[in-house]
Amino acid sequence: MRMIALAALAVGIFVSGVSAQPAPRKPGEEEKRIGYFAGQWVFEGEAKATPMGPGGKISARETCEWFTGGFHVVCRSDGTSPRGSGKGQSTIGYDPIEKTYTFYAISSLGEGFFVRGMVNGPVWTWNSESTVEGKLIKIRVTITEESPMAYAFKMEGSFDNGPWTVMEEGRAKKAKS
Repeated sequence: MRMIALAALAVGIFVSGVSAQPAPRKPGEEEKRIGYFAGQWVFEGEAKATPMGPGGKISARETCEWFTGGFHVVCRSDGTSPRGSGKGQSTIGYDPIEKTYTFYAISSLGEGFFVRGMVNGPVWTWNSESTVEGKLIKIRVTITEESPMAYAFKMEGSFDNGPWTVMEEGRAKKAKS
């Protein structure tokens, strides 16, 4: 009898804990805004020679899809750059506590990074800071929506608090289905 009473108590605690939880959050306007990036994209551009690497042509194909729940867009890419061929995966989301967009990416070249960003009209701005070999590196990526089917991108860097230098720039277009 005691086991039945303990089991009933445990179930009661579990059920009351579940019912006390707030209703699940639904995607808001901020999450819906990242839907711009959903689809298949083709990138063409140029990397400039910088302390981070050599210059040359860059190209990539990327497929971005909504993740279950509608809070994130997950992308997979395949491309080439002066550093060689590589594959990547990224996730775009929104942090309602920090009130910033989030971007986390990994690549087959061993890179992994997290940045936060803002959007103002058609312009997305992503910023990060890190230290490489004891020197501060600031990165700023600007994406300007030109239409629902195309955007321009530019990556700039400031090395050890020096002037901002263009590291990459180019365009992305939605691929025809």
